[in-house]
Amino acid sequence: MSNNIIEVRDLKMYFPVLRGLLKRKVADVKALDGISFDIKEGETLGLVGESGCGKTTVGRNLIRLYKPTDGSIVFKGKEIAKAKEKDLGWVRREMAMVFQDPYSSLNPRLNSAEIVGEPLKIHNLVSSKKEFNERVEELFVMSGLSPDMMDRYPHEYSGGQRQRLSIARALAGDPSLIICDEPISALDVSMQAQILNLLQKLQEKREGLSYLFISHDLLAVQYISKRVAVMYLGHIVEMADSEELYSHTLHPYSQALLSAQPLPDPFIEENREVVVMQGELPTPLNPPSGCTFHTRCPMAQKICSEKAPELKDVGCGHCVACHLV
Repeated sequence: MSNNIIEVRDLKMYFPVLRGLLKRKVADVKALDGISFDIKEGETLGLVGESGCGKTTVGRNLIRLYKPTDGSIVFKGKEIAKAKEKDLGWVRREMAMVFQDPYSSLNPRLNSAEIVGEPLKIHNLVSSKKEFNERVEELFVMSGLSPDMMDRYPHEYSGGQRQRLSIARALAGDPSLIICDEPISALDVSMQAQILNLLQKLQEKREGLSYLFISHDLLAVQYISKRVAVMYLGHIVEMADSEELYSHTLHPYSQALLSAQPLPDPFIEENREVVVMQGELPTPLNPPSGCTFHTRCPMAQKICSEKAPELKDVGCGHCVACHLV
């Protein structure tokens, strides 16, 4: 049997553009245009790419904050892409999300114990006030927060503490998959390392816990992820084991992303080859024909503008969508 916790096939998410008094649809913003991937039990899949490439849309489709336009999402053996809202209660317990901004994603009217314990009440996971308090206290400790802080409100926490609070809330339903949407981008460097280490420790303690780790920070993704998928304009252009992708990068876009990432070693930084992308990211409202990256690719040829490349396995599970590979 497959040990995949989730299987995504040909996922599409089009946002309609409406104009006029009658709000007629005149076009579609193609945020996701046919992506496929799996996440195994206990695995962390990193998802990287420029702002606007569709990373966050992927996460919100998986947890069904957005209903996909087309495609398949099989979570724990059940199709959820087209499921009705009333049938998604179990998904919201088994799958949780940690958002990018830990302040705007927390209800300012609730104290931290109420925020963390809300999933316990919604999913009827506790039967008494005592059990509720014990479980919330346990979640605080697991997330690196003191139980003495349970009466505080979100504005009384630092940014790192608020993100720990978000993680505690995500853990409340005992999920199998947590979607981490840029969870460290709003934090300082020292706090980023603490949150990454916390996520790893939780995964070690909770057998079978999987992550989809969405970020534009390539070094953070390399540190925490077992596999990495690179996105560009609604498409996955390269996917491989973390070590393989960072040491043997094949797609020109992935190479450009890595060369733009500053490195702490000055010798490597000075001597590495820099791949420069041309122009700006095209709009998903009117994406380029063929390979969507060909308008910025320094290696583009005629076929790149005529035919869209398929994501193909070139060996050892290393998949790349490029005519020149």
